[in-house]
Amino acid sequence: MYKPFLITIISSFALAGNPNWHHLAVWYQIFPDRFYNGDQSNDPTMVSLIGVWPWDKQSEWAVSPWTSDWYEFQPWEIKNDQDYRYQFQLRRYGGVLEGLIHNLDYLQDLGINAIYLNPVFDSPSSHKYGAAYYHHIDRHFGPDPIGDLKIIQSENPNDPSTWKWTSADKLFLKLIREVHKRNMHIIIDGVFNHVGMTFWAFQDVLKNRDKSPYIDWFVVKGRDRKDLSHNKDFVDLPPLFSDPYGKMRYKGWVTDLPSFRQDSLGPIPPVRDHLHAIVKRWMDPNNDGDPSDGIDGWRLDVAEKVQIRFWTLFGGWVREINPNAYLTGEVWWEDWPKNKMFNALPWMVKNRFTAVMNYRFGDAMYKFFINEQDQISPNQLDALLNGFISEYGHERSLTLQNMFDSHDTERLASAVVNPDRWIDHENNTWYQPLFDIRKPNENEWQTLKTMVTFQYIFPGTPFIYYGNEVGMWGADDPDCRKPMIWEEFNYNNEKAHQCDRRNDCDGQRPSDPVEINTELFNHYKQLNKLKSQYNVLNYGDYKTVYTDQNGLYIFSRSYDDQTILAIFNGAKHSTEIPSSIWGKTKTDWTSLIGKANQNNIKGKSGHIFIHEN
Repeated sequence: MYKPFLITIISSFALAGNPNWHHLAVWYQIFPDRFYNGDQSNDPTMVSLIGVWPWDKQSEWAVSPWTSDWYEFQPWEIKNDQDYRYQFQLRRYGGVLEGLIHNLDYLQDLGINAIYLNPVFDSPSSHKYGAAYYHHIDRHFGPDPIGDLKIIQSENPNDPSTWKWTSADKLFLKLIREVHKRNMHIIIDGVFNHVGMTFWAFQDVLKNRDKSPYIDWFVVKGRDRKDLSHNKDFVDLPPLFSDPYGKMRYKGWVTDLPSFRQDSLGPIPPVRDHLHAIVKRWMDPNNDGDPSDGIDGWRLDVAEKVQIRFWTLFGGWVREINPNAYLTGEVWWEDWPKNKMFNALPWMVKNRFTAVMNYRFGDAMYKFFINEQDQISPNQLDALLNGFISEYGHERSLTLQNMFDSHDTERLASAVVNPDRWIDHENNTWYQPLFDIRKPNENEWQTLKTMVTFQYIFPGTPFIYYGNEVGMWGADDPDCRKPMIWEEFNYNNEKAHQCDRRNDCDGQRPSDPVEINTELFNHYKQLNKLKSQYNVLNYGDYKTVYTDQNGLYIFSRSYDDQTILAIFNGAKHSTEIPSSIWGKTKTDWTSLIGKANQNNIKGKSGHIFIHEN
């Protein structure tokens, strides 16, 4: 049905008090181990794997070849005779900070101006979500892992006055300088709900138990009568750590990620003091009151698991150092089994977060553009989009990280191949053997491009998971964490299938060339250029213009003398564009994206027009 031009309008208001870069950001998420191996001399070793699942000490192991077929087992993997879920947790590809620095010009050329790094703190895991030390960058991300370990061992980790700068730390500070030199910004992952098994304070608890000065940092069975050790949140000490320490039960995010004890203000006071020192270290490294040598903000992991009042404290710490810092949170699942996501507004008020990772946007896009049996109508799409815009308000919506995927989900290029699946619901062949792991076909690539166009035109900041711009595909974790595709490397075709080693599917798939999708890359570049060129895409009001039963969804954005008209077709068939949406004359509109056809639009595509007074 046709909607008058004034329906579902969100008015703008003063932008004072919000740093300009928050609205102009084009986010790029990097999983450091898989982005670029710029220095093979510091690659991880077998010793550096100790402390993470699956706990076994390996007799043979090697860094995985960057260009190998993802599902093809390496010689050491064949010898240990385990399934792929086990093997992939042990894989390391050797990505380092030097490789990131080396490719900053690539990101700048693409149009990226804001980088989000998955955790970089010292940790034995590939994902680094189980920190050993918050005050040091992972040894294997820097040039001298052995030397850095000696420096770390010379400190008192609970006394900031003893902290030194390792070679990895110094390289990270160089990365910050190089990012800022290019007028880009950088934030890092703050994982403050839990730590890793090798975290220095937890190690002290393992060795000294009740005599440890850090015993109250964690929730340990028998320490507090109110703690119910049979609770599902309590886990057993892994076998690797049971000798010589013996068994111990404790509250953990998962087995290898012990949770901090919390009070009404979040992590208890001594932990808060430690975290405050961590914020200072990375936001103003030389402690001179000038934050320009530090990170530009934080992404806060599983933020809903931490007492919400803590984020008020945290926001105060951060903005005392840098008033223009950007804080975003992972506030995601209110009810995962029912596919219900949080209204994240409580986390974006009272000096807390600037924004959140907006998976609600991705969920709506999946349902409208990808789903077949369970596809929603344009009116239903309108309700979802206007739902969170009205909840969060126009101003907050402009800074949301609008995203399709991340290190926690199937990639967008695999989502378009597998319709009618909820985002982040075990969409891989381990849990769903029939999940199709091939790369997209021509029609699916078109759907993906249309969704990306919508992402850039809709209010908020576009969020790119590394490699999406070159067409990387992959199922849910771990398949979404493949090594980045670079033009300088020749990659083996993907033809192996993990089901070759299981009996519940046939393991058939095409041989997929691993190569850059140049057309898609250029599409991203074009969109980034438009976002930098037209302020309406950064600040413009949002208004639903038209929906119908044929798959047509039309909205506008207006700012100063610019008006964008965005026309999207979620159906497979072509449909007519109503002439009434153009106003007095069609000639006032200039085409920006898509074929300049003002009469009809092909299926699964988008047309973007602009009118400038």
